[in-house]
Amino acid sequence: MTIRLAGILVGIGITAVLVLWSMVPGVINLVSGPPVEKPAYYAFKEKPHAPEGGFSFAGPVGKWDYAQLQRGYSVYKQVCSACHGLKFVAFRNLEELGYSEEQVRAEAATWNVPGIDPNTGEAVMRPALPTDYFPNPYPNNVAAAAANNNAIPPDLSLMTKARKDGSNYVYSLMSGYVDPDPEKLAAAQEKGFETPTGLYFNPWFANVNLAMPPQLYEGSITYDDGTDATVDQMAQDVAAFLTWTAEPSMIKRKQTGWAVILFLLFATGLAYMSYKQIWAGMKSKKK
Repeated sequence: MTIRLAGILVGIGITAVLVLWSMVPGVINLVSGPPVEKPAYYAFKEKPHAPEGGFSFAGPVGKWDYAQLQRGYSVYKQVCSACHGLKFVAFRNLEELGYSEEQVRAEAATWNVPGIDPNTGEAVMRPALPTDYFPNPYPNNVAAAAANNNAIPPDLSLMTKARKDGSNYVYSLMSGYVDPDPEKLAAAQEKGFETPTGLYFNPWFANVNLAMPPQLYEGSITYDDGTDATVDQMAQDVAAFLTWTAEPSMIKRKQTGWAVILFLLFATGLAYMSYKQIWAGMKSKKK
């Protein structure tokens, strides 16, 4: 027993020494090296934030707001789809938003996807089927860059998973086109900051200069359910929709997690009662 304990302690000690030794170069650089000055745009950067009241799917007991998801799809179709695709989402998946099979079939037919003429073998565009995936608006990256000032619009299927605090990031970004604070701007300009022609200031973007111009304007689309299409509302809705495209099984996963927790609690209680029952009449014996 003593030898085993000593071996464990020695192992822990060696591990601790190795960890501390690996930190030595970083500590030396931190102490002796010159301070690293942050880029000028850091003065403007903002952290993503949730909309007032938060999202319905947030938290351990969150749920999808299907009306919001359908509105978010409308925003994507009428605004975002001009430049961004959803290559990992099939039209049939829209049934998960509350649409019927007939509605999904009709909706898919409003989109065109690449196809092959069965008679000539030539490439053609055809109405989409529920089994098709959302198309990319550009045939290739070269065409995408040529149409967007050399910036390639990313696919949005997994955007909220590709960005930290993704849902809040999309909401903040889409509703965050503002003019920079004059005092901060003057100080940053002294350090060389500028927003080049063709880029747009947005404090929630990585370097605050974004190639995408503002996309959401008051009343720019019409919601089928009569909801006012304010910039804030559209930003919330499209952020919720893109959260669903990235994590369509999120709510089921949360529900499964709660079921597992309840089962483990029950199993733990059952095991404890069994333990008490089996060993109730036993007395510990000292050797």
